[in-house]
Amino acid sequence: MLKNFQDAIAQRRTHYVISKEPVLSDDEIKALVEHVVIHTPSAFNSQTARLVVLLGQEHDKFWDITMDALREVVPEDSFSATEDKINGFKAGYGTVLFYEDQDGVKALQEQFPLYAQNFPIWSKEASGMHQFNVWTSLTLAGYGASLQHYTELIDQQVKDAWDIPKSWELRGQMPFGKAGDEAGDKDVKPVEERVKIYK
Repeated sequence: MLKNFQDAIAQRRTHYVISKEPVLSDDEIKALVEHVVIHTPSAFNSQTARLVVLLGQEHDKFWDITMDALREVVPEDSFSATEDKINGFKAGYGTVLFYEDQDGVKALQEQFPLYAQNFPIWSKEASGMHQFNVWTSLTLAGYGASLQHYTELIDQQVKDAWDIPKSWELRGQMPFGKAGDEAGDKDVKPVEERVKIYK
């Protein structure tokens, strides 16, 4: 188990080789995601994030839908690499879908017209925080994960399959499972070029 938040940030990496081997119970996964949703901040406390957790056969079904959608757009003679990639995600234990409720965003735009143009931006920022917090929490629990963006390609099929409200906008998909690979080295630009401190 990682000892602190800074360790968790450092250990949170992309893992493409994941398995269905259980790490947490389904109830513990539910509690983990709910904890993130309750405690992740959002501008004006808007709370427009919506998360869908797919486990077991529902997780497999999601990646089957994604595979079928990709078959429609990826040339057949180069599909094998795509198929391997999607099967790798399907090999995991579950997937978290990240949405933002656009009805909530529009309501805030109407309530606070001075900031109307900012609420869609703040919504994206809040979604990013939810993604990071779920990913880091999964890392702390012993899972490997990655963040995918097959969004527009599968949005309507997914809404139909799980009765997702029309106003929910899909932002990303996070397959997770017990990591079966080691995260590779990460290229890091000089921190001095990225952080300025004045005192």
